[in-house]
Parts: sequence; structure tokens; C-alpha cells
Amino acid sequence: MRDSLNALSELGTAAVGISPDSPQVQKKFDDKQKLGFPLLSDPDHKVADAYGVRGEKSMYGKKYEGIIRSSFLIGPDGKVIDAWYKVSPKDTVPKAMDALSEGAG
Repeated sequence: MRDSLNALSELGTAAVGISPDSPQVQKKFDDKQKLGFPLLSDPDHKVADAYGVRGEKSMYGKKYEGIIRSSFLIGPDGKVIDAWYKVSPKDTVPKAMDALSEGAG
């Protein structure tokens, strides 16, 4: 996302990240990665639950409840234009750009 902020901005789109991490943890991450877009904290999982991005995951054969990496394209009216669940970071921007291009055509 960070590397595509200018291209997204040219299309009238802003990036926002949301995670259950505390603002302090997010700030450290932002300082290290120099993201350039806001990170919002969702420690009580209200946003994650509302968007259906919390679910069963597994690591090394152990199952646990966690955040499913997801991206949403939300229009100026607040409605979800498109959603991608279990999306890889490298695919997030191309999917958003495709959806934005389709909407412009």
C-alpha cells in the first residue's frame, strides 16, 4: 500500500489500516515501515467482527482465532464496493486498482 499511495490518491482513493494491535504497537510498526497512511486500533474486534474478518486460523497444526487478512474498497457513500478475503499483501493494490479502473469505465 505504502508504495502505491500516489497512484491511489490520483484515483481519489485513500488507504487506512485496521488491526487489533494497540496504538503503541501500531506506531512502532509505522515508524519502522514508514507507511504514510493511518492505522486504526480495533482491540475489541468490533470492526473485525462487523466486516467478517475474524475467524479460525492455524499455525503448525494448532488452530486459533485470528484476523483474516482482508481488504475493502469503500466508496464515498460508505458502502463496500468490493472485498477481498485472505488476500496476500502483494495482491491488494492490483485488485483495488482493477476495481477502481472498472468503476471509472
